[in-house]
Amino acid sequence: MKKWITAAFLVAAICAEAQQKEGTILYERKINSHRNLPNEQMKAFIPEFRTSKHFLLFSDSVSIYRLQPEEDAPDPFASGGGGMQIRIGGGTDGGDLYKNFSNQKSVQMAELGGRNFLIIDTIQQQPWKLGDETKTVLGYTCKKATKKITQAVRTMRIVSGGSNVSDTAVPKSREVEVVAWYTTDFLTPAGPDSHGMLPGAILEMDIDNGLTVFKALEVKSTVNRKELKEPTKGKVVSRAEYQKIIGELMNQQGPGMFRMNRN
Repeated sequence: MKKWITAAFLVAAICAEAQQKEGTILYERKINSHRNLPNEQMKAFIPEFRTSKHFLLFSDSVSIYRLQPEEDAPDPFASGGGGMQIRIGGGTDGGDLYKNFSNQKSVQMAELGGRNFLIIDTIQQQPWKLGDETKTVLGYTCKKATKKITQAVRTMRIVSGGSNVSDTAVPKSREVEVVAWYTTDFLTPAGPDSHGMLPGAILEMDIDNGLTVFKALEVKSTVNRKELKEPTKGKVVSRAEYQKIIGELMNQQGPGMFRMNRN
């Protein structure tokens, strides 16, 4: 019996030693922008898919999720001049998302109305169901996990020459399925955006059957540890306080808002 226990500990130690404790993942995020639009007229002004790239830098206890800037790339969701403008809000596109898994703390950088904010939150356990199905992603064996989430309302406004075009209401939230593929080769619960808390790094994720898809394009087993620092520049607010500020700004801007679901 003692021999079996000793052998089990040796196997566990070898597996833990084989796991990488830090790394960098480059994701492509692809959003289907047409799926929840209410009419064909609006679809004519918006590309069907919105694609962006994001970095996830992580150690076994800390992660930073960051948008890869595209300085020369035009924004297909906004046109200048007196033409029609489309503005979409929500997500973590604008600032780094820092997570410290040791003390269950997250800090989201955000810019709003010309002011910088640091949104402080608590990292919560997520209702993942772990499955036995596996597949290979970029040479890493990944396991499947699923969860149900309530998809928050996002906002969009369409204005033409400074005037509001339409105001259409849709349900404020709905439950959707998230499918993730994670690898235990990395000893971290990190993942793209606000998702994670699995027994390894997420390399692929599908939200609401293709509405939002994350795919790892490149994985490195190294990271610049100087980047893994908690943000400090900005006014510290809670999530509730930040949502209140957003609401106040929307009220100042007046009516003409309609909502759409987006992750």
